[in-house]
Amino acid sequence: MPTQDIEIEKKALAKEYKELLRISYQSLSKEDKKLIRKAFDYAVDAHQHQRRKSGEAYIFHPIAVAQIVAKDIGLDATSIACALLHDVVEDSEYTLTDIEKTFNPKIRKIINGLTKISGFSEQDISSQAENFRKMLLTISDDVRVILIKLADRLHNMQTLDSMPRLKQQKIGSETLYIYAPLAHRLGLYSIKTELEDLGLKYTEPEIYKDIARQLNETKKARIQYIQRFTKPLKKSLKEHKLNFSIKGRPKSIFSIRKKMKNQGVTFDQVYDKFAIR
Repeated sequence: MPTQDIEIEKKALAKEYKELLRISYQSLSKEDKKLIRKAFDYAVDAHQHQRRKSGEAYIFHPIAVAQIVAKDIGLDATSIACALLHDVVEDSEYTLTDIEKTFNPKIRKIINGLTKISGFSEQDISSQAENFRKMLLTISDDVRVILIKLADRLHNMQTLDSMPRLKQQKIGSETLYIYAPLAHRLGLYSIKTELEDLGLKYTEPEIYKDIARQLNETKKARIQYIQRFTKPLKKSLKEHKLNFSIKGRPKSIFSIRKKMKNQGVTFDQVYDKFAIR
């Protein structure tokens, strides 16, 4: 790899690490920052010669997973460290014993749970999905194992474009049958919605593209409708001197597809294409 490209990659890596610290919901103590830095350096060393199918340095994946854990789930420093380390045992020569010696028994336990999940067969997922979800929930007495795994799956789905078509379909199906319902069960609704949309994108790409196109074409009309609908609400709330926030958003592509399928209707016949909160 050319020296110039290496330097660019190093700068990008430093930028992503700083972003990880910035987006952490909790106020990180000095000890927290030391732990995260230690895990970051350990992961960089473990994955230094590995690259993803896209050609990107592998280390960007665990950093992205750690960012999801910090920003979207709001977990603690131990969880962020484990997200950085989640593939180390599976993909390098480092062992669980090495992890425990370098960090602590709690981190070893979480990494062990994550490594076990990665090793499980997920064949025949349509009939075994519920059993697999139950198994995931009982594999560890620490729910952080499952939460980090969901963050891992989300980032894998976000970066699935570089995978072969058959692999995309398999991973997309697993996501719809197993991980999206699991996210819903754990109350991670935004992650659940994104997993569903991405799952549909790779299992039924033409349908996904068609609904996305039609949503985009009707975006202006939906915004105008929401503005008309919320105008009297805002007026009333202001008159009562209440603090409020009203937001409108389109329904997810997956939920629109589900309604079209269940009710046997077209896109134009789905009338509740948006939600207000």
